[in-house]
Amino acid sequence: MAEIWPTAHDLMTPGPITVPHDAPLSEALGLMRGRRIHELPVMRGKLLVGMITFESIARHTNLSLSTKVEHLMVLPHLLLESTPLPEVAQSLLAGGMRAAPVMGKRSQLVGVVSRTDLVRALMDAPVTAEYRVEQISSPITATIGEEETVDALLSQVRLLEDHPMPVVDRSGKLVGAVGISDLGRVLWKPMGGGKRDAERHKSGQGHSRGLFVRSIMNTPAVTVEVGSTVAAAARRMTKERVSSCFVEQNGKPVGVVSQGDLIGLAVGRIPAPAGAPTSDVFVQIQGLRGSADAEQLAEIDRLIAQGLHRISRHVHPVLLNLHVSPHATHRSGNATVEVRLHTDKGIFYASDTEWNLFAGIATLMEELSEQVSRTRANERRQRRSEVNRKHADLDENVADPELEARLRGRDDSEE
Repeated sequence: MAEIWPTAHDLMTPGPITVPHDAPLSEALGLMRGRRIHELPVMRGKLLVGMITFESIARHTNLSLSTKVEHLMVLPHLLLESTPLPEVAQSLLAGGMRAAPVMGKRSQLVGVVSRTDLVRALMDAPVTAEYRVEQISSPITATIGEEETVDALLSQVRLLEDHPMPVVDRSGKLVGAVGISDLGRVLWKPMGGGKRDAERHKSGQGHSRGLFVRSIMNTPAVTVEVGSTVAAAARRMTKERVSSCFVEQNGKPVGVVSQGDLIGLAVGRIPAPAGAPTSDVFVQIQGLRGSADAEQLAEIDRLIAQGLHRISRHVHPVLLNLHVSPHATHRSGNATVEVRLHTDKGIFYASDTEWNLFAGIATLMEELSEQVSRTRANERRQRRSEVNRKHADLDENVADPELEARLRGRDDSEE
């Protein structure tokens, strides 16, 4: 039986807060901080022209707050009111957005759906009760000390686009979390447009960069223990109004579950059309942080496509999440690569550390192919065993002594 999902119309916030295309950045930041949102639709009159996000702002560290938002906006994926939740999730992940606009029948903006809306809807969905947090969490690729500075955090701003960073004390214990909105709170403060204000902002931003991370972090960090269900993580995130929670073991962070990881489960539930090509598989690559060139991405794409082609002989792949954790060495290719594959037969995992990124990806795709092949072979053996057991039960019934005596008595009477 097909699953019934809420639509974008059911999930959206109607009449969303918007900002004019020619508004200054300070106005957009004020709205974002005041309403605790990461994206704002940008309008020219009644026409939607884009969205402005904390992430797009954070990529520019020397912005004037008088900059017009139209110079920083991005083009989002547009949703229809009838779009079901799994497809909404796929659209948000594909665009790398935390929210997307919902358009009405006359191409007018009618609402906004955020990842938070999706997580709230998934709290009680059966799919979130099926898995444990460690099965969908992403690895912790970096932490920052509570006594390090905002300037050190700013140098790793790309990492904050995926999820907040865990803040640890000198013993490695988790003491808090810091996200991209926390940076925005201290680095971009509303001001006027005069020269004196600009100079004050410049000197103030320099002071802010020297602040200790502990002064801007959120504490305590939102956590769940290893072994908790994904549903428990979704409830924690919704209750605390956060975009991620850390998976904790013995007081130390061992993984992080983000809204993206949660809604990825919904993407994995999209029905697989018969004979669908592997090019339709949704692929997420995290951890390259903008360092990959076109040739590197093309080779990664080729290796993944080859692996998915082999895997598709046994199952239908739906979503593949690949996470690269570069090592802090001078060997530029040295990295740990982890992969999670959602299929119509469940989720498969693999991890490998190689001196060469391409070798690691090739090894992982081969490992996934072997896992899938073994799983399908075990299923076939189990089905054969069940068939043989049923045949054995039939033979036992035929060999029933009472039944045999009655049959013999009938044969004697007929003679």
